[in-house]
Amino acid sequence: MPAELAPRALMQARGAAALGTLMDDAPYVSLVLVAFDTDGAPLLLLSRLAQHTRNLLADPRCSLLFDGTAGFDDPLTGPRLTVLGSAAVFADAEARRRYVDHHPSAELYAGFSDFDLYRVTIARGHLVAGFGRIRWVEADELRL
Repeated sequence: MPAELAPRALMQARGAAALGTLMDDAPYVSLVLVAFDTDGAPLLLLSRLAQHTRNLLADPRCSLLFDGTAGFDDPLTGPRLTVLGSAAVFADAEARRRYVDHHPSAELYAGFSDFDLYRVTIARGHLVAGFGRIRWVEADELRL
């Protein structure tokens, strides 16, 4: 499988993702910056002032869409991966440092009292690697 179609490689090549949370029993989607823990779990640095964070605090289930379709004439022929899981506050100084190293602009707000690092525990993923190339991906295939 080409690297750009390997689910873990596709996920880890992206610095941002669309975060889906639940709000009033309906989907709510926002853009977030993403880094990764040593085992490949997504890390998010989120403010408690943000709607998506309030949603996660009420219900930790979430999804992340990693979009690899840039540069394709028809985006529907490009790869994308939806990761399903749950997010929880992750008070780990090394993981926070890794996040800021990956996103240096986060240094400006990473120390603010309303920001926490969240770790997404992956349940499974759904890979669309182009037209007709679609499959569910188990969590172990997305971990390092």
